[in-house]
Amino acid sequence: MVFLLMLSATFANAQGSGSAGTAFGILAGVNFQNLNGKDFNGTKLENDMIIGFHAGVNAQIPIAQEFYFQPGLLFSTKGAKNTDGAVTSTYKFSYIELPLNLVYKGALGNGFVMVGFGPYVGYAIQGKVTLEGGGSGEIESDVEFKNVVELTDPLTTPYFKGLDLGGNVFAGYEMASGIFLQLNSQLGMVKINPEDKRFAEGETAIKNTGFGLSLGYRF
Repeated sequence: MVFLLMLSATFANAQGSGSAGTAFGILAGVNFQNLNGKDFNGTKLENDMIIGFHAGVNAQIPIAQEFYFQPGLLFSTKGAKNTDGAVTSTYKFSYIELPLNLVYKGALGNGFVMVGFGPYVGYAIQGKVTLEGGGSGEIESDVEFKNVVELTDPLTTPYFKGLDLGGNVFAGYEMASGIFLQLNSQLGMVKINPEDKRFAEGETAIKNTGFGLSLGYRF
């Protein structure tokens, strides 16, 4: 990651004096997120998507004809909903994300078609789990982010890892005015459930997945 950021600074300096130099963008949009994977017994998770949002900025740095390096910084909300009998559990997380994408932009009409992909690094700064139904009303708990849950940790606290790593793929269109619209997809590649020393080792593997739509402006 440090290497890529240093590389982007080099490209920015090299291109800054030209007409096709570094451009910057602001964007925001809606997320449709889920938590996929397996439970303790290895059974596929059957969660429902929830709607969230994202907002942030990015830079567009020329690296070759029609190709760009696009690092960014986003605030993004994720999670999922699960219904088991009369009880519905809703998981909501807030992440700070750093996407590092390679983007192709080809002229089409009065604007440009865009296709991009690359890795992202995210870190959760807040999380809540809400339980509804079952005769208990609504119970809301704050998530504690840690990599290892110890034997002495309370059973009533929900635990997840703060770090998330995965891949981005997106496609969209940018108008000559700088306004752009893009369809995004994300696939988490690491488990966000921690090691739990309170229970025997199972097959639990929970990962973030989702897609979204962004509207932005590049200047």
